[in-house]
Amino acid sequence: MRSHCQSSAPLYSIKNLIIIMKTKYILVVGGVLSGLGKGIIASSVGRLLKEAGQNVTSIKIDPYINIDAGTMSPYEHGEVYVLDDGGEVDLDLGNYERFLNLTLASDNNITTGKIYKAVIEKERRGDYLGKTVQVVPHVTNEIQDWIKRVGLITTDDKINKKQSSNPDVCIIELGGTIGDIEGMPFIEALRQFQHKVGKENFCCVLVSLAPTVTSDSEQKTKPTQQCNRELRAIGIIPDVIVVRSEKPLQTSIKQKIFSFCGVDSVDHVIGCHNMRNIISVPALLAQQGLGKLLQKRLNLQQKGDLEFDKLPIWSKFIERYDIVDNQKDCTRIAIVGKYTEQPDAYLSIQKAFKHASLELGEKIKLIFIDSVSLEDKTSTASNDLGLSNNDEDGYSGSDSESKEDQWEVLKSCQGILVPGGYGNRGIEGKIAAIKYARENNIPFLGICLGMQLSVIEFARNVLGWKNATSEEFIPAQSATTIESPTKHKKKTQEHTPVIVYMPEISKTHLGGTMRLGIRTTVFVNSPGEEETNVEGEVLSKSKIFDLYGKAPTINERHRHRYEVNPDILQSFTEKGFHFVGQDTTKQRQEVCEIFGLDYFVAVQYHPEFKSRLESPSAPFVGLVKYAATKRKSMTKQE
Repeated sequence: MRSHCQSSAPLYSIKNLIIIMKTKYILVVGGVLSGLGKGIIASSVGRLLKEAGQNVTSIKIDPYINIDAGTMSPYEHGEVYVLDDGGEVDLDLGNYERFLNLTLASDNNITTGKIYKAVIEKERRGDYLGKTVQVVPHVTNEIQDWIKRVGLITTDDKINKKQSSNPDVCIIELGGTIGDIEGMPFIEALRQFQHKVGKENFCCVLVSLAPTVTSDSEQKTKPTQQCNRELRAIGIIPDVIVVRSEKPLQTSIKQKIFSFCGVDSVDHVIGCHNMRNIISVPALLAQQGLGKLLQKRLNLQQKGDLEFDKLPIWSKFIERYDIVDNQKDCTRIAIVGKYTEQPDAYLSIQKAFKHASLELGEKIKLIFIDSVSLEDKTSTASNDLGLSNNDEDGYSGSDSESKEDQWEVLKSCQGILVPGGYGNRGIEGKIAAIKYARENNIPFLGICLGMQLSVIEFARNVLGWKNATSEEFIPAQSATTIESPTKHKKKTQEHTPVIVYMPEISKTHLGGTMRLGIRTTVFVNSPGEEETNVEGEVLSKSKIFDLYGKAPTINERHRHRYEVNPDILQSFTEKGFHFVGQDTTKQRQEVCEIFGLDYFVAVQYHPEFKSRLESPSAPFVGLVKYAATKRKSMTKQE
């Protein structure tokens, strides 16, 4: 009998009966409008099932034609989230990883670009045997094959270490809104897919909206009815409708949606109103019995004594959040960035701060400061050096608040973070913020570009290299000098590139060509030393080494094209700017630190991408810890 069973599915013997346990699929789709929070709903559903012992994985479908999110502007798309394998993906995959504590791969993010690329490659190889290649069946089959292949891969590291098994549940989120033309091939593929896997193994959750015309008016059901009707017309019948609303969904509105939308019972209409904190969403869904409903609908097996809708682990984080949030005093931490008009551009950074806050029991308030507003408009170093004004961020331009106002806001903060970014705009404002942190002993963390700019700032203002800069900011036509024509003469200025282009990186293609994904960092006492992780004179003073538990090596995710110039390290070390972490080749600098200050740390990698509620990121824990200490000491002095 075993020879006739699929080898990929786990087998369970009950007496003499062998049962093939199939992976179940939960499709999450949205109607009415975009931005309803489908990703949070999908993540929360996954958390409900995970806390009941289910092996859960996730897939995000983005119908745009881009291969991935790597070249998208943060103003249009929010942050680009980076995975272990170097995949540049939608920020919703970050929600999946944080909520479910998973390690996803780039294949867990499907785009139209990826699907069409795979289909065209097959056509070029002749795989279709001369047939006319069409959306149906070739594109739709490719989508289904991709889902089936990826949905059978366990992405929970804890489960992978214990056993090899397929996921119990694969949650599929379809981006966009029902009716979008770019999403139609995916909807058709999923319509076919539900029949192939069997209705007993497929469940659809429709996320809709019950808007109000005024704050005190009745919640409207017509938008939900319309998108439900459109989804049914396509051939997919929603099993559950999650209704978003500003205030708790009224019982009468639930009843009305049940009556007009054809779900099995009023219990299949789940309300999800706006909440102070998204980590409370799984508890809101559990209170309405969504976990048990899905258990019954998909015939999910109970694992030991774990029950659906109980949330034994997650509830502790919610309780901790409430305790911290009720504190009167809070620590103010400034995020000095270029994309502050779009907070989602720094979504993982915000989550990493929240994880650190709950870990330490310290309430924090994040203050977004546009780095452009900190610049001296009359004479920036970039303009003095004749540097490039080209930018990669898709910024359309807007008036910033006055420089004086923003400097006062910065000075009211007890910690400063300078995040990553690309292009020349706002660079001098970031450098000015780093200088202020260093000179006034304000706890500081630099990430990616933030580390590179901390090197530039130190070179200019401590080493006296006034023309220190990055090759990123030097115009392409200029190598080592720039001639600045004036009315009467030409002025030649030398550049000192303390940050250089990595030699292996493409200069002609932007997408997927950076140094991406998980990389190993080795802690060292001095650059180039043979023996690593010896707690010598340098590492014994390192706060970041201590925060990482004095581990010999760490693994973090990267996304960058530029690096610290390896020829200038000695000059920095002599002045107290230490490079305490390097890559495995000892050529690339990963972590730098100034020991004489309370907390001045900068890292080339993106620690925010691996931060979890269960395991907060060490650099963020350090910044919150020392910023809170700074606030308390200032309060005592007052």
